[in-house]
Amino acid sequence: QLQASGGGLVQPGGSLRLSCAASRSIFSINTMGWYRQAPGEQRGLVAAITTGGSTNYVDSVKGRFTNSRDNAKNTVYLQMNSLKPEDTAVYYCNTNPPFYGHWGQGTLVTVSS
Repeated sequence: QLQASGGGLVQPGGSLRLSCAASRSIFSINTMGWYRQAPGEQRGLVAAITTGGSTNYVDSVKGRFTNSRDNAKNTVYLQMNSLKPEDTAVYYCNTNPPFYGHWGQGTLVTVSS
């Protein structure tokens, strides 16, 4: 399983940094993705980063979220700035496309005043 960490409660406009460490066998050959699932909604891709560091984002987070990876640590990060209440969700990391066996419990991000 890939376990995301770093979630928490933050006020609108605040920032959080999520992390996800993977085994080298997974990390070194896969595009890694960040996903989120809000209450009552399906889980969806938020951001992805290739092994070469190319990134893409869902439109709703462009300009606010930054996806990065540290190949030496086999870790991906999601820097989330200017958070909005609609960003409230459980955030997960997985490969992109996702592999069922890699889903962890996720980390809860709550944006509220």
